[in-house]
Amino acid sequence: MRSSHFTQCLAGTALALVLAVNVHPAFATDDSQAIEAAIPVPEPANMPPLTAADVKATLPNAADKPALAASLSSADQPIAERLRDVANGKFDRILGKRERAAVDAFYVARGYAPLWITDGSANERAKAAIAHLRGVEADALDPSDYPTPDFKVASDPAALADAEIRLTASVLTYARHAQVGRVHFSRISADIYYPQEPSETADVLAKIAGAKDVGGALASFNPQQKGYQALKAKLAEAWSSKREHGPARIGGGPVLKVGKTLMQDPRVPQLRERLGVGGDADNTTYDKPLAEAVAKFQRQQGLSPSGHLNSATVDAMNGPRRDRDAEIIIANMERWRWLPRDLGKTYVMLNIPDYTLKVVRNDATLWQTRVVVGKPNTPTPLLSETMKYITVNPTWNVPPSIVYNEYLPALQQDPTVLERMGLRLEQNRDGSVHISQPPGERNALGRIRFNFPNKFLVYQHDTPDKHLFAQDKRAYSHGCMRVQDPVKYAEVLLSLALPNDRYTQDRIRGMFGSAEHDIRFPTPIPVHITYQTAFVDDAGKLQIRDDVYGRDSRVLAALRGDERRVADVAVERAQPNYSRPPVRLPASYSYAGNGGSFFDRLFGGGPAIPPAPVFQRRIFTR
Repeated sequence: MRSSHFTQCLAGTALALVLAVNVHPAFATDDSQAIEAAIPVPEPANMPPLTAADVKATLPNAADKPALAASLSSADQPIAERLRDVANGKFDRILGKRERAAVDAFYVARGYAPLWITDGSANERAKAAIAHLRGVEADALDPSDYPTPDFKVASDPAALADAEIRLTASVLTYARHAQVGRVHFSRISADIYYPQEPSETADVLAKIAGAKDVGGALASFNPQQKGYQALKAKLAEAWSSKREHGPARIGGGPVLKVGKTLMQDPRVPQLRERLGVGGDADNTTYDKPLAEAVAKFQRQQGLSPSGHLNSATVDAMNGPRRDRDAEIIIANMERWRWLPRDLGKTYVMLNIPDYTLKVVRNDATLWQTRVVVGKPNTPTPLLSETMKYITVNPTWNVPPSIVYNEYLPALQQDPTVLERMGLRLEQNRDGSVHISQPPGERNALGRIRFNFPNKFLVYQHDTPDKHLFAQDKRAYSHGCMRVQDPVKYAEVLLSLALPNDRYTQDRIRGMFGSAEHDIRFPTPIPVHITYQTAFVDDAGKLQIRDDVYGRDSRVLAALRGDERRVADVAVERAQPNYSRPPVRLPASYSYAGNGGSFFDRLFGGGPAIPPAPVFQRRIFTR
């Protein structure tokens, strides 16, 4: 009551002071005096004198702590107290800053009741989570990335609280990797971009806490698309075949050694079995007897007998790899995690290593065609965007990179080359140069362009170079994608986007001419440019394609190399310059060996240059 009285006194005094400051006596009226008189100011004579306890009760107390859950058992009460005590300390060390606040809020809302512990020991939820994390190889992940604590060796509330948070941290790391990738795509190349939206930490924890089937809830964070699930089945087959011919491979992970704090690692039971060291099958502690067995193995292999399980020792235990298909599948399953979870009810998917494009609706392929993709030195980027319109009779505005690298050197040899190819060169007032090709049958983009605006400025289009589609390997472009049957492709897309407009192939061909015409989609259609060197065909057979851009080797190196510790963290890369800055040429630019100004010779003013042989058109197209 004393504290309450003091609070009322402070409130009344503060309000009276505010009014006294804001109401100047020179402007006071009878109304203001009436308002002031109505303020309930306590009478000091009606209250006992203030004490130090009254003042202390009104100030924030740093020792105040969130209340613990009232329903906790006597065995869980001290664990919850320990969780509450370390929330502002050890959480930071174990969880990391981006997850710490959400985890803290999660436990506060539970009154710090443990998620994985009931009556002082691991509950069924914990056992299911641990079993799932130890089996993530099935989803092409490494169990050592998600260490699971041994609740049996936790002998006091502090150790149990530590095990609680460590399992929470591993589950959150796994959920993030399963959703968006163990390796961030920026680690592989600058010409990859997929929009990613991993679940918030709070949503992951809420899903696990409310799940009846914890293993199923954890598995749901992986891609659910048919293509991914089919590869997962093939990975299981590959590993099954491999195990028939020898022991399972030991996974990568941190260096294990015996120290003041015993290290826990899911590979320990497998190591015990491999080296003939007895122990509990669930014991994940890297202890002295196991380290001694490792040292003995190292001596036999001519390695330094440190007793530390390092990468060289793991490689010696595993021996040479005989699982090429499994490795390729793993790289492709990782790339599936980069893709949006919702591909769309209707979408276009282009597979670069297979040189094919297909239109999909309700998981069924409506139509498929061949494509030409970028050369290894000008690769087609990986992306997800939406196709918004089709252009019939497109104009080709030549990218500056092609102007600089190909057309200007060609012009030095033959000033008539652009004219013979049907290209136009314009010199602007600011001195910049623009080269374009008007619509027509000779246009490098053909008669139709398929537009899905993106940061890489690539698109799909027709081409006059039809002979390239007869090749098995079709990596010839500057990055854009050429479609073998663009008129049929347009008909299929328009039948989906504008079904009532009845665009047939004949109607589309009837639009061919010299004027550009855009056909816009009321609802954009998702387009996914992918890199699938391994996929399962409609007959259920695993198909392997050449790694034309070297993407598989880079993914596998990131998964197992020196950078694996931070491989899931995005990096800033110098982006390819896809902008279209003005092309400016110095007045002294001259043809090789002939002297004279570039523009003099281009626009008629210098000595004639004998014509060079006709260049192949395909080297100038996107």
